[in-house]
Amino acid sequence: METSYPDRSTELLEGSHPSPVLSFSEPRSLTLSVRASALVFEDPASRQLLEHIERIAPSDATVLIIGETGTGKELIARHIHALSPRRNGPFGALNCAALSETLIESELFGHEKGAFTGAVSSKDGWFETANNGTLFLDEVGDLPLGLQAKLLRVLQEREVVKVGARRATPVNVRVIAATNVNLEEAVEAGRFRADLYYRFNVAMVQLVPLRDRPGDILPLARHFLKLYGERLGYKDARLTPEAERLLLNYDWPGNIRELENAIHRALLVCPGDHLRPEDFKLSGLRPQATAAPVSITSTASLEAAVRQLCERAPPKLFELIESTVLRTALEFCEHNQVQTARLLAISRNVLRHRMALYGLLPNSQGEKANTSGSVYAPTRSSHTLAPGCCD
Repeated sequence: METSYPDRSTELLEGSHPSPVLSFSEPRSLTLSVRASALVFEDPASRQLLEHIERIAPSDATVLIIGETGTGKELIARHIHALSPRRNGPFGALNCAALSETLIESELFGHEKGAFTGAVSSKDGWFETANNGTLFLDEVGDLPLGLQAKLLRVLQEREVVKVGARRATPVNVRVIAATNVNLEEAVEAGRFRADLYYRFNVAMVQLVPLRDRPGDILPLARHFLKLYGERLGYKDARLTPEAERLLLNYDWPGNIRELENAIHRALLVCPGDHLRPEDFKLSGLRPQATAAPVSITSTASLEAAVRQLCERAPPKLFELIESTVLRTALEFCEHNQVQTARLLAISRNVLRHRMALYGLLPNSQGEKANTSGSVYAPTRSSHTLAPGCCD
């Protein structure tokens, strides 16, 4: 996590194409990030998005940004901050899915000395750190229900109560929330508070995935060519026409971040200055035909397997089935917890909780579960997260 100011947050870089490139001022620090590090507004859908952002940015309204991973949600949040009257105030960014339930309340609201074991001094939370500025909360769909109620009170009363404190501290913060899950479905399922959803959804920004705005693909590719070409010593790196067609026909499930990684990797293996299709290692082309709907009978084999287990009646049958589902999904997603949680339609916190119960966490043998089943993580001494924590 970082707190930055508008002169260091985002910059508009004019390239050879007419559309500006919105990027972080220090892209080198984002090498390991899963978020997008640049945006362009060349496609008609992107131009409409930019116009919408410019209309809502000057207000002080809460903003909800919805989009897939890698579409540039934090970049949009920083751009809204830079266009707002709060541009001279701090900008704070917090990935709500990156912290355990035992830490996130202290990170958001702060704590007093002695509030819990390890609290050797008082510490301001991110609402106080971002006072008179903007606070970007990524992955809000993963917030525990109990914390959602406390966050709602902060938004309504504009004051925070530190963990272990008895007095509230006034705060003046504009909140920009983001998620890659359908919050309306989460509300219906009882995983997200309806009143908090309405509080967030004052001004909504819907980010279109890269596959649905093809006009941005080549301008972004040229931006990354220039960025990584200069680092790697290329004088004039270019895409061949065949490579351009390849990029345009690819589905980009990882969106802008996947495109950036593809360009970087292609420059590393390319024998010359012109990138060819064989220099790219992509997972597959965009499907040309609409996939057939899943048949109701497609679960017949699963039902038969469960029925056989019921007949055998092994001990702890439900735990056996659940742990098998978790283990299979983790292996399918190559142990990527974010992708596994998305596949199973649960939050990452719920996934980690269940993984801990079944000993599926990499360090689960050294962790202890609390009475609610949450895994205790070591207390952090500062607000600093590794670069690239947010999308």
